[in-house]
Amino acid sequence: MVRESKDDRGDPEAILHAIQAQEDEAQRRGHLKIFFGYAAGVGKTYSMLRAMHEQVARGVDAVIGYVEPHARPETERLAQGLESIPRLQIAHAGIVLEEFDLDAAITRAPTLIAVDELAHTNAPGSRHAKRYQDIEELLHAGIDVYTTVNVQHIEGVNDVVASITGVTVRERIPDHIFDEADQVELVDIEPEELIERLQAGSVYRKDQAQRAIDNFFTPENLTALRELALRRTADRAGKVVQAARVLTKHSGRVGEHILVCISASPTCPRIIRSAARMAAALHGPLSALYIETPSDHDMSESDREHLRKNIRLAEQMGATVQQVAGEDIAYQIAMFARVAGVTEIVMGRSGEIRGPGWLLPGRRLVVDRLLSEAPDLDIHIIPDQATRERAHGRQHTRAQARGAVAESSHDLVKQLMVTVVLLALSTGVGIGFRSLGFADASIISLYILSSLVCAITTSGRIWPLVSSVISVVLYNFFFVVPVGTFLAIDQSYLVTFGIMFLTALISSELTGRISRSARQSARIAYRTRLLFETNKLMQQAEGAEAVATIALEQLCRLLGRSVIFYPTHGHTLGEPSYVTPDGESLALEALSDYERTVATWVLANNKHAGASTDTLPQARCLYLAIRREFAIFGVVGILMEGTSLDAFENSIMLSIIGEAALALDRDRQAKKREEARILAKNEQLRADLLRSIGHDLRTPLTTISGAAAILRENGEQLAPERAAELVDAISSDALWLIDIVENLLTVTRIEDGSAHLNLTSELLDDVLPEAAFHLAHQAQNHHIRVIPTEGIVMARMDVDLVMQLLSNLISNAIKYTPAGTTIELSAKREQTWVRVFVADTGPGIPDSEKERIFERFHTASAGKPADAHRSLGLGLALCRSIAEAHGGTIEIHDNHPHGAIFSFTLPAEEVTLRE
Repeated sequence: MVRESKDDRGDPEAILHAIQAQEDEAQRRGHLKIFFGYAAGVGKTYSMLRAMHEQVARGVDAVIGYVEPHARPETERLAQGLESIPRLQIAHAGIVLEEFDLDAAITRAPTLIAVDELAHTNAPGSRHAKRYQDIEELLHAGIDVYTTVNVQHIEGVNDVVASITGVTVRERIPDHIFDEADQVELVDIEPEELIERLQAGSVYRKDQAQRAIDNFFTPENLTALRELALRRTADRAGKVVQAARVLTKHSGRVGEHILVCISASPTCPRIIRSAARMAAALHGPLSALYIETPSDHDMSESDREHLRKNIRLAEQMGATVQQVAGEDIAYQIAMFARVAGVTEIVMGRSGEIRGPGWLLPGRRLVVDRLLSEAPDLDIHIIPDQATRERAHGRQHTRAQARGAVAESSHDLVKQLMVTVVLLALSTGVGIGFRSLGFADASIISLYILSSLVCAITTSGRIWPLVSSVISVVLYNFFFVVPVGTFLAIDQSYLVTFGIMFLTALISSELTGRISRSARQSARIAYRTRLLFETNKLMQQAEGAEAVATIALEQLCRLLGRSVIFYPTHGHTLGEPSYVTPDGESLALEALSDYERTVATWVLANNKHAGASTDTLPQARCLYLAIRREFAIFGVVGILMEGTSLDAFENSIMLSIIGEAALALDRDRQAKKREEARILAKNEQLRADLLRSIGHDLRTPLTTISGAAAILRENGEQLAPERAAELVDAISSDALWLIDIVENLLTVTRIEDGSAHLNLTSELLDDVLPEAAFHLAHQAQNHHIRVIPTEGIVMARMDVDLVMQLLSNLISNAIKYTPAGTTIELSAKREQTWVRVFVADTGPGIPDSEKERIFERFHTASAGKPADAHRSLGLGLALCRSIAEAHGGTIEIHDNHPHGAIFSFTLPAEEVTLRE
C-alpha cells in the first residue's frame, strides 16, 4: 500500500479502528526493553532478534514490527523464521519510503513486538513524527516492545556527544524514555573489535566503512562513546535504586532543587541539558524559569520559535516550567529561588543579557547582580557559546538575519520618520520661541520633550539615543552663536551640550522603561483579569454544558481563534460545539472525519495531538484533553491555521483548560454526592419500610394466623357468635393488609414514573358518595356525611387514584377520632381548581406534627387508633403523591372548635350545557 503524504493524511476509519482496538485490548501497559549500545555495529539488532527467538521458543506470541538489517547476513538470517508485519509504504518527494505500520501492529496485537531504531524520525504523513512515540502507543495498548538505540541519540548527552565527535545528532529521544524503560541491556564490544568488524565489511560496505573509520569511528571517539554509554547505564541503574529507596522509605540524598534559567537563545538547550544532568546526579527536582520582560513584546518570530523549542525541551527533560514577569531579571530569579526552595541555579554566561537597563547606577550583568541578590545559592555558569555546528552554520544564520532585517525594514522606516518629524517640530517651534525672545532653557526643554515622545512612540533603545544625539547637533546648528555652523564661541556651551545630551538620554531611557513596563503590566493585568473572570464564571456555572461554553468563549477571546469542544460519553466523543471569533460558521475542514479521529486519539491516549505537535501534525487544530488526574471530561480543539502559540498564550490556555477541568470535576463530584445521598436516602427508606413492616404487620398476621388455627381445630365446637367474630377479625386484618400493600404499590409506581394517569372528567357529587360507601364497613362506629356541592362541580382526575386518596383520608379520620364522631366530605370550585375537604371532629393534629404529617413512615401522636393496628405512615404520603401527580396540592388545617380538615385540589373541568 502506498500512501501519499501530501493532502492525504491517512484513512480516518483505519485509525479509528486502531484506536478502538487499542481501547479493547489495553488491559495493561506493555513492558519496554532497550538493547543499548555506544555505536552502530556493536550487535544491538542481532541481540534483539536472538532474544525474540528465545521468547518464541517459550510460546510467546512475538512478531517483528520493523527491523533494519543493514545488509548484514547474520542479522538477516536471524530475522528469518519470525513473523513480520508488512511495512507501510509512504510516497514522499517522488520516492517510496518504508515505515513501521503502527495501525497494523495494534490490530495484530501480539504479546511482544520488535521495533528497531528507537530514535528514528518517521516519514511525513505518519501519525507520529518520531518512532519512540509509536512505541509509547504500543506500550499503552498493552504490547511488550523490544527496541534498540545508541547513546548518541539520548537528548541529555547530546552536547557531550557533539563535543566528542564534532557531529550534532539530529535524531534524539527524551531521557525519560530511556530511564523509564523496564529493562536496558547493554550490548558492548571492545572498540578494536568494532573497528575490525568495520574493516571486514560486517557493518557497512567497505567503501562506507573506511570513510566511517576515518571520520566518526576513530578509536578515540569510540572509547569516549563507550565510556559515556557505560556511565549512562550506571546512571539509570542509580535512578532505579533511588526509586526503590523512595518506595521502601529508605533515606537518600534529598533537599536539592535545581533551577535552570531559559531564554530565547539558540544555545539555551545546552544549558537545559546540563541542568538536567545535574538534577539527575543530585536526585533532585528540576525547575525551569522563563522571565518575561517588557522587551519580549517586540521579540522576533525566530526568537519566539527558539523560545517555544527551549520550553518544550525543558519539559522533555522533566523540568517543571514556570513563567514570571518583570524587568529586573536577577531580582525575579532570586525571588523565585527563595519561594520555590531552590538550592542550585544553572544559567548561561552571556554578555548580551543585562539587568533592567544600562544607564542607571548598579546596572550589571545578570550573573553579577544575582550573586549579590542571592549570595546563599550555588550558581553554576555554563559557557553560553555555540557548538561546532553553530560555527558551521554561521553563514546560514547571518543570511537569515539579513532576511529578518529586510522584512522589518518597513518598521525601521516608520520609526525613522517619527524621529525625524519630532526633531523637525522641535526645531521649528524652537525657532519660533527664539523669535519671540524666549530663553534657551525653553528650547532645550523642547528637544528633551521630543526625546521623551520618541521613547514612547518607538520601540527599542536606539531611537531615543539617536534623538538625543541629533537634538544636541540641531541645537548647536540653529541656536548657538555662530548660528548655522557647528562651532560654539563660548566654551561653556560644551557643558550645556553634555548636560542636554545626558538629560535627554536618561529621560528617554526612563520613559522607555515606563512605556515598556506599562505594556507588560497591561498584558499581566489582562491575563489576571481573564483568569479571574474565568474562575468566577466557572464558579457560577451550573452543569457541564455551561462550563464547556464558558471555556470555549474565554479561549476564543484569549487566542482570537476558533475553538471546538467534543464532550465525552464514556470512551466515545459526542457531537462537537464551537465558538468562532467573528460568530460565523466554522469551516467544514475543521469538523472533518480526520479531525474527529485526532480528537478521538487524544481521548484514548490522554495526550496532546494535532497541529504544532509531533502526533498527527497534519490536523488543522491542536487538540488537548480537559482532564483531572485520569478522568477526561472532553477534548478541546484550537484552530491553528499553520501557526503556533507563544509562551504567553500557551500558559493562559492551559490555565483556562485547567479551570474548566476543576469545574467539571466539581460537577462530577457533586453528581456523585447527590447520587450517594439519594442512594443513602433510599437505603434508609428501605430500612424504615422493612422495620415498619416487620413490626407493624406482626400483629395482624398473628391475629389472622391465630383465628384461622382456632377455626381449623375447634370450628365445630365454637358458638356461632364466636366463630363470626373470628371470621370478622380475619377479614378486617386481611383488608388492612390489602390496603397497606396497595398503598406501597401505588407509591412505588408514582415515584418511579411507571404510573400513567387515566384522566377523565368526573362529577364530585358522584365521587364523594362512592368513597363514603366504599368505607361504610369500617365506619360502623362513625358517621360519614357527604355535603352536596353548590351547582355542578366537575374535575379532571384518575378516578381510581382519587378514590384511593379519599379512602386513605377517611380511614385516617376513622382510626384517629373517637367513636361516635362525624366525618364530613365536601367540595367547592376555586377558579381553575376544585378543592375537596375531609373534615373530622376528633382531637386534631398538633402544630408540631403538621409539617411532617405527609412524610413517609411518620405517624401522628395525637389520638389512638380505633383498632389494634398502627399505621405504617404511608397513607398520607401516598395522598400527597397522588395530589401532586394531578398537579394539585394537599394541606391540613384545624377544624374549629376541634378536629382536623384535610383538603386537596384537582384541576377543574368546565361544564358545557347543551340545549
